[in-house]
Amino acid sequence: MRRDVPLRRSLLLRLLAVSVLVSVCSIVATAWLTVRSTTVAIQQEQGQALADDARIYDELLGYAAGHSTWKGADKTVRLLAQQTGHRVTLTTEDRRPVLDSDSGPSSLPAKPTAVIEPLAVDTALTAASSSDRIDPRAVGPFRLPRKERDELHTAALRTAACLRDNFRTITKIVDGPSGRPRVETPALNPDFSTTRCASPALDELTPTEVKALTRLNKLVNACLAHQAGPIVKVGLDFTWGEVTTAVTGDDRTGGRSTTPAKGSEVSVPICITTGRHEQLAPYVAPTALLFVSSRGGAASTIFDFSPANQARIAGVTALVLLITMTVTVLAGIRLVRPLRALTGAARRMGEGDVTARVKVTGGDEIGRLATAFNAMSERREQLEELRRAMVSDVAHELRTPLSNIRGWLEAAEDGVVAPDRTLMSSLLEEALLLQHVIDDLQDLAMADAGELRLRRERVNAADLLAQVATAHGGSADTAGVTLSTRSEGDLELLADPVRLRQAVGNLVSNAVRHTPAGGTVGLSARGEGDQVVIDVADTGAGIAAEDLPMVFERFWRAEKSRNRQTGGSGLGLSIVRKLVEAHGGTVSATSVVGAGSVFTLRLPV
Repeated sequence: MRRDVPLRRSLLLRLLAVSVLVSVCSIVATAWLTVRSTTVAIQQEQGQALADDARIYDELLGYAAGHSTWKGADKTVRLLAQQTGHRVTLTTEDRRPVLDSDSGPSSLPAKPTAVIEPLAVDTALTAASSSDRIDPRAVGPFRLPRKERDELHTAALRTAACLRDNFRTITKIVDGPSGRPRVETPALNPDFSTTRCASPALDELTPTEVKALTRLNKLVNACLAHQAGPIVKVGLDFTWGEVTTAVTGDDRTGGRSTTPAKGSEVSVPICITTGRHEQLAPYVAPTALLFVSSRGGAASTIFDFSPANQARIAGVTALVLLITMTVTVLAGIRLVRPLRALTGAARRMGEGDVTARVKVTGGDEIGRLATAFNAMSERREQLEELRRAMVSDVAHELRTPLSNIRGWLEAAEDGVVAPDRTLMSSLLEEALLLQHVIDDLQDLAMADAGELRLRRERVNAADLLAQVATAHGGSADTAGVTLSTRSEGDLELLADPVRLRQAVGNLVSNAVRHTPAGGTVGLSARGEGDQVVIDVADTGAGIAAEDLPMVFERFWRAEKSRNRQTGGSGLGLSIVRKLVEAHGGTVSATSVVGAGSVFTLRLPV
């Protein structure tokens, strides 16, 4: 009975609805963004232009504050042009070129973007300046040499450690433009922290600072002398204090006056600024004009939303919608057809048809899904065949010893056979055979459930092979088979010795059982990289090539007669595979009919 999907739940219809919704939303959004793009783009461009100008100005101002010439600034100019997308040009005050990020002629506007002068900062483009408009990065002779910086930094580290140890506070060492460090403690009052952790080295002036301040004080007091101002002493932070109120040239050498000079409060800051200008001038780059221009014609962001353009938008909208719906329908049909085939095959498989297959029509995701489904169905069919064979084999393996035990017990009960030692030995042999099958099944069940516990330890490969050979030496002698071992070097691996002997022992037992009298079974071990390889080779009848992939399946035998003289329970090799996989290794088999077989274990070291 065919059961179609309701139309409202059809994947094709949903896909079509989603595509229509997405198309309509995208078209509406595009139209709205187009209308809004004019004002928004212009505002963004203006804001970005101002931000770019400020960034370029600050970078070049910092370079000028730390260098006496513009030589070497070409790399900075090119990098700024690359990052902002603008052409950056520097000229002298009379417009002679100094640096240009781009080659070729340029037409400079009448007004420069900014004037780069570290001693007269443009506060409209940067706020990183003091009230005297001197860039704080212009330190000139106050820049400390490495030796003095290192000494002050060591003292700062000691102060920071003291604050952390005594006040449990977070400290930060910040280097000023001149290289002098200061310890910042946001959680503490500075006066309180310095009472116990003050470092005299941080408070004292270095020789470089003393020399620079001496020169600055001379310039300031010389300026004040022309204005009959007081003698002052300027500190490292450029604050000042009066030393004398002398107002005459003679008094400035040491004389004092009781009346402060009129206007000193105004003249001192002016003279300090003048003195700093005179002192820093040789250390900063010459004044330069900055021109920031476009590298090419900017694209217009203005959209003409005229009736003609509105008609074009409507036509494009209808065309896009039609194309989207057509493509969606075709894609949906192509998508739904194989999905329906897969659904039908899956339904048949659920009803018990293990031969259900679908036709693979392409190499896309649906085709890969069909291929995976066919592989799954084929594997399920194989597993079903193995399951049936396993049930039959388990019944046979358990029925035979149970039938023998029941027969002997009934014969003893009827008095046909005397319950002597021979009968007991026969019953015990059948019980042991039955126990062996049950133990094998239990091992496989534990492995399948992931409950196979391993007790790993260092195992010597040569000792392991010797123990297995000793354990199976009696059965090999009885069968007339020569058992030998060989190991290359002193090989060790981390494994469960009991389980590993069980795995190798099963291979040896299988090899002895299938090797005729006069044959040999060889055990060897060798190292390959980070693995130990164990081979069990025999000179038996071999296994046909088409049977090799099945040798590790449960209850599988190359000889279907279930003759106990040549065939065991059919579980030994399956147990070997599970034990080796539990150790993180692999097992494989190679064989030549009439020449023998080789079973190989590869185990990690």
